[in-house]
Amino acid sequence: MTGRILLVLRLVAGDVRRHPGPAAMLVLSVAVATAVLSLGMSLPGATERLYLQTRAATAGPDVVALAPGDDEAATSVLTSLANAPGVVGLSRTYRQFFATLTRRGGGEARAIVLGADRRPGPIDRPLVTSGRWVRPGGVVVEKGFAGALGVHVGDGVTIAGRSYPVVGIAVTAARTVYPWAAMGGPGGGPGDGSGLVWMDEPDTRPLAATDLPRTSLVYLRMRDPGDTAKYMATYHDTPNSAGGRVGDSAARVNSFTWQFMIGQNGVYLRDSQPIMIIGGWLLSFLAVAGMTTLAAGRAAGQTRRVGLLKVVGATPGLIGAVLLTEYLALALFADALGLAVAHVAAPAIINPSGSLLMTAAGPDGPVVAMTTVIAVGVALLTALGPAVRALRTDAVTTLSPAVRRPEYLVLLTRVAALLPIPLLLGLRLIARRPGRAILHACGTAATSIGITVLLLVYAQPEQGWDLGGVTMADLMNDQTRHMLLAVTVAMLTLALVNTVTMAWTTAKESQATMAIARTLGATPGQIAAGLSTAQLLPTLPGALAGIPFGMFLQWFFGPDEPFALSAGWLLLIPLPLLLATALVTALPARLSSRRSVAETLNTETA
Repeated sequence: MTGRILLVLRLVAGDVRRHPGPAAMLVLSVAVATAVLSLGMSLPGATERLYLQTRAATAGPDVVALAPGDDEAATSVLTSLANAPGVVGLSRTYRQFFATLTRRGGGEARAIVLGADRRPGPIDRPLVTSGRWVRPGGVVVEKGFAGALGVHVGDGVTIAGRSYPVVGIAVTAARTVYPWAAMGGPGGGPGDGSGLVWMDEPDTRPLAATDLPRTSLVYLRMRDPGDTAKYMATYHDTPNSAGGRVGDSAARVNSFTWQFMIGQNGVYLRDSQPIMIIGGWLLSFLAVAGMTTLAAGRAAGQTRRVGLLKVVGATPGLIGAVLLTEYLALALFADALGLAVAHVAAPAIINPSGSLLMTAAGPDGPVVAMTTVIAVGVALLTALGPAVRALRTDAVTTLSPAVRRPEYLVLLTRVAALLPIPLLLGLRLIARRPGRAILHACGTAATSIGITVLLLVYAQPEQGWDLGGVTMADLMNDQTRHMLLAVTVAMLTLALVNTVTMAWTTAKESQATMAIARTLGATPGQIAAGLSTAQLLPTLPGALAGIPFGMFLQWFFGPDEPFALSAGWLLLIPLPLLLATALVTALPARLSSRRSVAETLNTETA
């Protein structure tokens, strides 16, 4: 048994060494599709997992309650929450100020300045990721806010006219991610986008002496952290997912549960998930198309190889194991490579603000298992047909294959005879392999879908957070654009690889036909043009068909008014696709047309 396994592995390794190009293209196709698809399937629940990690590491509160102002009424109503249903722990009352932060080098941004303890209490202990915790005369900046500002430990910032060094960068689960640190404005209503800064409590006294808006807040620990809804429904007259009003008191309280924070944090990934999942399936289709073409191109060589194995006494089981193991091994290697890429890229995709810990990100067990099953399925789907046909062919036929006369349609032949030579040759090649032409058109349509959505998204006006003189990038909008751009580039890459594969396979399979055409007077240039035409003809309808599908996807998943780009511009999409197809097919077509007629015909009849 061990000897048979070693024999299979040696035969597989030898075939990969003899054909490194097709193996590399197969690995590239499956790896790219696996990476994007695994990332898309990892997005659901990703923010929740990261928030729970951050919450566990920072002793995050179950509820954050805020009241406008810092007077006795605000303090009284907040401390009374100790008697609220289900509350078993209450922090001291903290105060935060709505101030302006100026970074070194200029530029202002809105900031929430929170007076913090030098030794945090049992509820909410922010985790310092760089530098140290607050000290007299220094401030700590929340990680997402620091990343958006470009602030690092040792830099200087100015808050309300006073300069402070940045002594640390930290994360917390007591706030929603940047730029939603306000969690309600100073009047109890919605707040503008802003970032969080911690300051030593005594250092906030100069801020308290100003007329800056401020709020008071406490952190609550519940007996059952999962039962915060009961607290909200019982304690508030007008409960909702974010907060409500305490009776008829003049002091209002906004309460934010940890479940609400998870939902708010997940807003960043709202548009990324459909992009990654749909893009992953489109890439999977492109991978299948490319692998199918590779398998078809190698069918003749594999058939002859099967004949040689039969002659030396190999059993059908051994031959089938050799043929399938190669595709399975390459697919599994590509799957592992794609999962590794997904694991590396996951932090930037799942946590774009940088406000959450990334101790564990990327595809989990179920996602790994699903992508592996898909990769194995793609390999089996690609290799099974050629393997079965090769096994069913007797050894004598495989070693001396007969030339099969193509069955052209009479009408098509008569029409083609009236066309220019390159177009005639292109149509004849398509007629011999109509399934491949359809596959190429569908692959082009998938690429056209991605380009259409990309153009429609980038035609939208740029958005950003005006944080008081500094317009920070809208991370959610940027996240959508970056993900769409990455998926579209991946689709273009696979489409180009598939086009080269199809052109090379067509040129290889049609060597005898093209040689005969040259004996009848066709020039090498016409042969090369005919091989390129066989790829260009399916490209045009595929590119045109992808435009309406792309518009539908953008309308379905995008903004309410997505079509900021004229339809006339979208109709130009086929032009670069046709140009790219002509360029990438020129080399295989030119190399095939330069081969001598005598050498080609001697090889085919040998």
